[in-house]
Parts: sequence; C-alpha cells; structure tokens
Amino acid sequence: MMITPRILIVDDEKIALQNLEHIMKKEGYDVAGAQSGAGAIKMLESEQFDVVLTDLKMEKVDGMQVLKKCHEIHPDTEVILITGFATLDSAVKAMKEGAYYYIAKPFRLDEVRKVVKEALEKVSLKMENRQLRELVETYQGKVRIITQDPKLLKLLEMALQIAPTDCSVMISGESGTGKELFTKYIHFNSKRAQRPLLAINCGTFTNELLANELFGHEKGAYTGADSVKKGLIEMSSGGTLFLDEVTEMAPSMQVKLLRVIQEKELMRVGGTEPINVDVRFIAATNKNIADAVKNGHFRNDLYFRLNVVGLHIPPLAERKSDIPLLSYYFLKKYSAIMGKDVKELSQEVLEILTNYEFPGNVRELENIIERGVALTNGNSLQSANLSEDLRDLTIRTFRKKEGRIPTLDEHEESYIQWVLNEVSGNKTLAAQVLGIDRVSLWRKLRKNKADDEFPES
Repeated sequence: MMITPRILIVDDEKIALQNLEHIMKKEGYDVAGAQSGAGAIKMLESEQFDVVLTDLKMEKVDGMQVLKKCHEIHPDTEVILITGFATLDSAVKAMKEGAYYYIAKPFRLDEVRKVVKEALEKVSLKMENRQLRELVETYQGKVRIITQDPKLLKLLEMALQIAPTDCSVMISGESGTGKELFTKYIHFNSKRAQRPLLAINCGTFTNELLANELFGHEKGAYTGADSVKKGLIEMSSGGTLFLDEVTEMAPSMQVKLLRVIQEKELMRVGGTEPINVDVRFIAATNKNIADAVKNGHFRNDLYFRLNVVGLHIPPLAERKSDIPLLSYYFLKKYSAIMGKDVKELSQEVLEILTNYEFPGNVRELENIIERGVALTNGNSLQSANLSEDLRDLTIRTFRKKEGRIPTLDEHEESYIQWVLNEVSGNKTLAAQVLGIDRVSLWRKLRKNKADDEFPES
C-alpha cells in the first residue's frame, strides 16, 4: 500500500501559505500548514513529515531555526528554504546547515514542484537504505546467516538447538568466517535476547587493561580512578559476553575468568566485596584451541568450561556453493546503500570469485563486492570493476588444513588434483603441465590413492 507523502508548509504570510498549500494538495500530497516558525516546531515535535517547505524570514523564529530543530527531531526529513531576500551568504549557510534546497522569490511553480518531488525521492531512498541495513543484521528479529552449504546448515541447526540453553560455546574458525555473526545468532535466539550482548577482543589489551575492561574498578583503585566503573562482565549480566580471540588471554586472566564462570561472581579491581553476575559466555578463536591447551598456552579447565559445545566454522574456500549466493546478497545490499541499480554479476566475475581461495573469507568477499559496486556505472558488475590483483591472480592461497599447516606432500597432492581438474582428467596433458612423465604421475596418484578418482584417459 502506497503511503501519501506528508509536507509541512511554513510561512507567516497567510496568502503565500494558502497558495503553496493549494499547489501541493493538487500534487496529491498530505499537506499541513503553520503560520509561524514556533507553530511549525510545535507540529514537528508531535508529527512526522517527509518534507518541510519553509520561508526563511519570519518574526521571532525564522526558517533557519525551523531547519535546525527539524533535523534534531527528524534527521531523515528534508527541508527546503524559500526567501525573498536571497543572498549568496544565506544560501551557503542554509546548505551547510543541511537544507535540501534554497529557492529564491519570485519562484516558478514548476521549480517548486520539481524540488519537492526530488526531495521526496531522497527521503524515500534514505528510508529504503535504513530498512535494508536493518535487514542485513536481522530477519524477523533473528540474525540472518546466508548459506546453502550442508555443513554450515548443520551448524546453524546445532546453534539453534543450543541457543535456549545457557551453556557456554566455543566457536573456532579462520578470521572473517562469521564467528561473531554466529554469536549474535545464538544470543538473539535465546531467552537472553532482550538483554545485552557485549563483545571484547582479548588480543587488543594488555593484561592490566583487559582486567579493567572485564571486571571494572572501584573508586580509588589506582591513580586516575576517580569513580566506580562497571566492567563488561557486570554490564552484560543477564545477557551474553562474547570473548573474541580468547586464546590471546594471559594465564593470570584465565584464572580470574574461570572463577567467574564457576562461582558466578566477580571482584572489581580494588574491590573487597564479590558481585553476583549471570552471564552466558561465548568464546571464539582463529587458533587451534586443542594445540593451545596441549602447549600450555590455554588452561585445560577453562577450555572445558567454555567448550561445553564447540562449533567450527569452515572457511569460505571449503563451501564454494555459498560464494555466488553471498555475492548476490552483498550486491543487493551495497547497490541499495549506494543508490545504484546493480542487479547482475557477469559470468566472468562469478568464475573469478568461485576459483579464488578467499584467505579473508566472507569479510573479504563483502569488501570485493562493495568495491565493485562503487566502481560500477551500469546494472551489471563486470570483471573490470574488480581489483587488478584479483583479475590477474593465478596462484593458489596456502591454507591451513583442519587447523594445522599442511605438509609438502599434501600441497603436492592438492596441486596435482587441481591440474587434473583443469585439464578434465587428461593424465598425459597433466603430466606435461607438471613437467613429469606419465609413469611418475601414475605413481604419485597411486601413493595418494587418487588413481581411481582419475581413470585412464
């Protein structure tokens, strides 16, 4: 259902006000009038308008004051100033204050109609962009994770199953895979959804600063502590605290965190009385947590407290089917945000993206699409809109395998399989590309038990 645009016309000359009201009503707008700046501000405090059309020179409260107040109350409303005393200085000042347009009297009616129509289009676009930004994060009150990959869909099922419980969760995965997004998904599907979700990156603070951020401090705890400060644990009580890069936490801090989880209470820095807290902890790391425990970098008991349920998010390179889906999602998002009409990805772009290894994962893909949309003038994103490095990239990215660095044999096996796929399984041609004879290729495939995967050709 179309909503009729609302326009407020402000002029202290009654005839001028009535004339503009008549003109705008004929255009089909819902029009209201105010014969003073003070009256306009009073209406703005209780009603929402899409466009305000106001005279500049008025007694007591002028058009500039109406403009400032309107933008304080309704930032999305566009204000058009009309004046019979037009000067360059006043025009510049009006535009600096955020006026959409500055019309000098005597004006042409066609000019007023055109400016109002364009202002309404801008208001509509701002509303659409705001709605889209809200849609990016949530869908019917839930965080939206875009995927069609079977492994990720299974993880989402598990996350949804554990969300209503209060168990701690450990999320692992490479940077940019969406660990924080999974945290939001769990939180907003839990009984804590209406309570705070706070986050901290444990690798960005020294031990002392991290203690202050997590536990807060009492007044006078140290020089400069002029007042009581609540820490993030206390502030997120009743809700969820996301501990990003938790393996970067110093051993002494791990001990303090373990006590909070076990006892459900904390002590502020410089405090003497324990404070009860009710917090769900979700931790994340891009490291191999099992190796960190084994090497003594992370406490075994804290690991078991946090890893009640473990979720490992696979890298984007291991879920190729998500690349086109995510690409179109980001295309739609940034096309709307930038006010463009980019609707398609060329086949060449899709091939480049699908063959790319994405060391930066989903975050990198989003940046690539955002840049592409910014540089696109048409309705289709072409390879020319991608960075030159990405277009020319022919090398493969070295990627960890199951949280560890692959061996040379594993890299060789992966490269041989890639070459065979590129030449459609032709072993003679593959051997020539690899610079070895056909017998050597057969031995390598036999060693890797891949000879059945590529039959004789």
